[in-house]
Amino acid sequence: MTRDRTTRDRTPQEPARTLAPERTLDVDALIDDPKTRIVVCCGSGGVGKTTTAAAIGLRAAERGRKVVVLTIDPARRLAQSMGIDSLDNVPRRVKAIEPVETADGSDSTGELHAMMLDMKRTFDEIVEAHTDKERAKAILNNPFYQSLSAGFAGTQEYMAMEKLGQLRSRDEWDLIVVDTPPSRSALDFLDAPKRLGSFLDGKLIRLLMAPAKVGGRAGMKFLNAGMSMMTGALGKLLGGQLLRDVQMFVTAMDSMFGGFRTRADATYRLLQAPGTAFLVVASPERDALREAAYFVERLAADDMPLAGLVLNRVHGSGAAQLSAERALAAAENLEESGIVDQEDGKVAVRNSPENDATSENPAPSDAANSTPSEDPDPSGNLAPSGDHDPSEDPDPSGGPDPSGGPEPSVEQLTAGLLRLHAERMQLLDREQRTRNRFTALHPEVAVAEVAALPGDVHDLAGLRAVGDRLAG
Repeated sequence: MTRDRTTRDRTPQEPARTLAPERTLDVDALIDDPKTRIVVCCGSGGVGKTTTAAAIGLRAAERGRKVVVLTIDPARRLAQSMGIDSLDNVPRRVKAIEPVETADGSDSTGELHAMMLDMKRTFDEIVEAHTDKERAKAILNNPFYQSLSAGFAGTQEYMAMEKLGQLRSRDEWDLIVVDTPPSRSALDFLDAPKRLGSFLDGKLIRLLMAPAKVGGRAGMKFLNAGMSMMTGALGKLLGGQLLRDVQMFVTAMDSMFGGFRTRADATYRLLQAPGTAFLVVASPERDALREAAYFVERLAADDMPLAGLVLNRVHGSGAAQLSAERALAAAENLEESGIVDQEDGKVAVRNSPENDATSENPAPSDAANSTPSEDPDPSGNLAPSGDHDPSEDPDPSGGPDPSGGPEPSVEQLTAGLLRLHAERMQLLDREQRTRNRFTALHPEVAVAEVAALPGDVHDLAGLRAVGDRLAG
């Protein structure tokens, strides 16, 4: 799924050196492999995880896979780009999937479904599926549970793991693409099962569960005698009603705690399985690639299968042979030397006193006394002598144009373009230096580049364009 290429780009500021061969990620080979069942797109916020996940899902579907894309992005851009009014906790089929010609010459079209994680609904489904109706009702109506399921730290990441496990167990799709939560740290997705286990095994939870385990009046007597001081302190800190809500929640959830832990461990093992592939998504910026490097190291430490790095929004130039230094030098020469445009120079020669006898244009003194039909145009040539529309004439005052300022000269426009090109080349140099540092630290990581698009992705055509660049 990878191929080697040697990185030859080197900025003028860097000493000459031979970089290690860079492995190129073959995305098509990854998504065409029937053994690949889960692709997890992860990385820091704002690097294009959602777009990458959607583009991979679309490309895999149009190459014959039956795909579901699970997003946890609250921006809901995935629904818009796929032409769906809204996404919810149920997979929705995406229409307008186009067939793609395969290697054997046949057209292959799969299916694409998309869904957005509803954290609270997923939690409710777990409660309803693993408890009886009476206990489920008590849990769902518990104020502490409602707060926990709606926004407790780490709940979103854990519910994403739960939903992934549910989708995989149904065996309805042969490829699941996961867009990980936009957390402060991309590692929250991997840490969610462990954090939940620590929470369930915590001393406070065990203490709150103790009366229920003793049971009946004996339990209440134990609570009143053995924990009166503790509950009094907690009551003052949390409030008496909140403490009672927590105790009722823990008591009702007691039978489910083991199931949470078991499913979390199973999903964690699923992420380590050979059929899973992690794609770390980043942009060619220092902070994003630093986070990507940290995530690569963490995946290796946890024995997670890393497929490679997707480098989004990579800039390029159609005139890369012109360096920033040369462009700036040329711009300064144009601005300082007062070089005359070639056409203006020819006109000046024709209008010079030495050529008065042969010039078709009147001398300056004659031009002042000429009729309006013989007035020269701004280029120095005579205006047509026939009738014409005055509205088409330039500003007769010879002053600024209607936009509010004088028109820039050719030299000024050229100098401005050269400076813009210099800024682009400096950006390319920074991106390449940042990328070289990552490659030097992790030469084993295959990389796929996605060239920067001129605008935002908002439809299937845009996702296809991203997929083409991703696989290109």
